[in-house]
Amino acid sequence: RALMRLTLFALAITLIATGFAAKTPYQAVLQHSRIRGRTHGPNVCAMQKIQGTDKKYFTNCKQWYHRKICGKPTVVSYECCPGYEKVIGEKGCPAALPLVNIYKTLGVVGATTTKMYSERANLQEEIEGPGSFTFFAPSNEAWAALPTEILDALVSNVNIELLNALHYHMINKRLTSDDLKHGASFPSMYQDFDVHIHHYSNGIVTVNCARLVKTDQHATNGIVHVVDRVITAITNNVNSLIDNDDDLDTLRTAVAAAGLTNLLENEGSYTIFAPTNEAFEKIPPNTLTRILGDPVALKDLLNYHILKNLHCSESIVAGTPLETLQGTVLEVGCDGEEMTINGKAIVTQRDKLGTNGVIHYVNELLIPDSAKTLLELVEGSVVTTASKLFKDAGLTDHLIGFETLTLLAPLNDAFKDKSLAMTPDLKKLLRNHILKEKFSSKSLYHGQELETLGGLKLRVFVFRNSLCIENACIAAHDKNGRYANMFIVDQILAPPMGTVMDVLKADDRFSTLVGAIQRAGLTELLNKKGTYTFFAPTNAAFSAMPPADLNKLMNPKELANLLRYHIGEEFLVSGAVTSHTRMKPLTGDKLELGTRNSSVYVNRVPVVETDLMATNGVVHAVDFLLNVMIKTISYFSASSQCDVPLCFSS
Repeated sequence: RALMRLTLFALAITLIATGFAAKTPYQAVLQHSRIRGRTHGPNVCAMQKIQGTDKKYFTNCKQWYHRKICGKPTVVSYECCPGYEKVIGEKGCPAALPLVNIYKTLGVVGATTTKMYSERANLQEEIEGPGSFTFFAPSNEAWAALPTEILDALVSNVNIELLNALHYHMINKRLTSDDLKHGASFPSMYQDFDVHIHHYSNGIVTVNCARLVKTDQHATNGIVHVVDRVITAITNNVNSLIDNDDDLDTLRTAVAAAGLTNLLENEGSYTIFAPTNEAFEKIPPNTLTRILGDPVALKDLLNYHILKNLHCSESIVAGTPLETLQGTVLEVGCDGEEMTINGKAIVTQRDKLGTNGVIHYVNELLIPDSAKTLLELVEGSVVTTASKLFKDAGLTDHLIGFETLTLLAPLNDAFKDKSLAMTPDLKKLLRNHILKEKFSSKSLYHGQELETLGGLKLRVFVFRNSLCIENACIAAHDKNGRYANMFIVDQILAPPMGTVMDVLKADDRFSTLVGAIQRAGLTELLNKKGTYTFFAPTNAAFSAMPPADLNKLMNPKELANLLRYHIGEEFLVSGAVTSHTRMKPLTGDKLELGTRNSSVYVNRVPVVETDLMATNGVVHAVDFLLNVMIKTISYFSASSQCDVPLCFSS
């Protein structure tokens, strides 16, 4: 018996889960609105209205908590859910709407203008009589929004055009919101011309890009869905729409040159952000000529304007990354009434629907990285300082040519506190920021050597959370251009300058350390092949020690142990240090590394200069001896007179 109960319980859970899984997005968002409204009584739904407009939406979790739609604040109202009405003296909306014919239902749901035009067009008898219809009824506001000349042409002299228009809003069978599947088409009652349904993951349902604002209003002879605009018959594919619009002349020529005509004529469900003639005219002539003359770049450019799926403007309630045919994404969003692309309100006309897609007009050309030269990649990114320096260094020809290169472009912050005067040394350094081949960061591997235009060989280091070329770690996604790529890196490149011992000897700050290394017998170690990380004490570190303690360290064995504790067994540049990084030294247990306010710390000691690169390792300068810090840190941490360089709040 217990086993049977358990089996029945499991079956019930499965059925419930299946029921939830089968919900359409619209039903899911409607259920959420019901949950939010239930404290106000039965069958009450929470609605969000954009302030200053009449636009209302059933609410989902994200909209509820952010209280925003299209970036604009919303106010919450509580209204009867579809199909229910209030009863005087009772809480909520306990009564189902009376079941009457479609004609009367139009009045009940507030589509009174559609009801009036149904009378004028002699449609009343049909929608009062027997049958099973679906009527996508334009709201009163939808009729009011029609241009005057179109409305006059429809309603003047009670002509046949008005009846045809209303019949195009009707389907000769009953379709609930559950039946309105994404991508479905249904023959209308006007010459069987299809109406096109799109049902989006955020719960919005559209018919010919008109949003359903009141759904599932049942009638004795069908069902009414109120929509927010008057829809018109769709007969042409998107290529025909482009062909017949003088404002898209340049686009039409480009589509033909790129061989995309067949794509736009075939069956599909695309979204096209169609650049107008004005959009093409805004591009520098040389750039436009180059792209139009390059079939590969031109095809990439046009495919970057085409989304893989159809998105009516009404489906967008927040910024959403959507994949293009070019393979990358566009951030499609909205700002109030404006539709935006990559954060810019450049859409001038929306929802021109074809049989195989929808067109939104844009007044700016969207150029993908894959159609850009290296110079265009640099100038269009956040590395403005590097852009100027590369041009000042006379490297422009490499940035605009057809060479397969990879540019290492440091972030602007990397040049902070650096002299930017163009010198032969800086020119040479910048040439070493250009690799001779076109690389993808995903193809780089640990220990790989990359040759620069300056003739140097740079090493690749792969860390758990970082990918670095020498000391410069990649700080952003690759920018993949037409011929060349760009890696944005966090630092100016520092090529290796000899062995660790050579680096120390070349820097006057380490003169005491160099003598200590020689006394301790570690010179050979720091000259031989390896991957050492040396937290190198400066002269100031030794000077800070009491003379008595310093004298004790002059014993070669003690000195060797001290210095070996400062040397890690692996290679680690500053860009690979995370908040909790550990490293095993040559002597001792471990070194604790971390970052704070963009500075690197080792055993809570600040590193005063990072990434002095060597052929067999890397040197980081510290102004204190690390094992001395271990013995004294507890004292300083407990002291109210804490010396900031020696201790800090963790």
